Amino acid sequence: QLQLVESGGGLVQAGGSLRLSCVASGGYIEPYHMSWFRQAPGKEREFVAAHSSIGGYYIADSVRGRFDISRDIVKNTVYLEMNILKPEDTAVYYCAAETGPIRNIRNPGTVDYWGQGTQVTVSS
Repeated sequence: QLQLVESGGGLVQAGGSLRLSCVASGGYIEPYHMSWFRQAPGKEREFVAAHSSIGGYYIADSVRGRFDISRDIVKNTVYLEMNILKPEDTAVYYCAAETGPIRNIRNPGTVDYWGQGTQVTVSS
């Protein structure tokens, strides 16, 4: 069973940058579609970015051009590089892994494994 542990969250001013990391254990990330979701208070969990098991990239419109996802199979780690952060990016960010069809990659309901989340707060 895959375990995912996120880190790198924190408090940052608007316009700043953060890099989130998600370290996997209990298995290798290679066969998984790896994703980042976020959830703000009072809102549903939403898709942010994904890197499929066959190398495809998927980015939410709200973060396109500012966020980037990557994976390091040697370190068994997935990253979310976040630039030009805005107050509306404030949320708990979750790492996710799944093996289902790529068409479901933006759906939090089809995720097989979740991390515990890391808080990102962007001040104005």
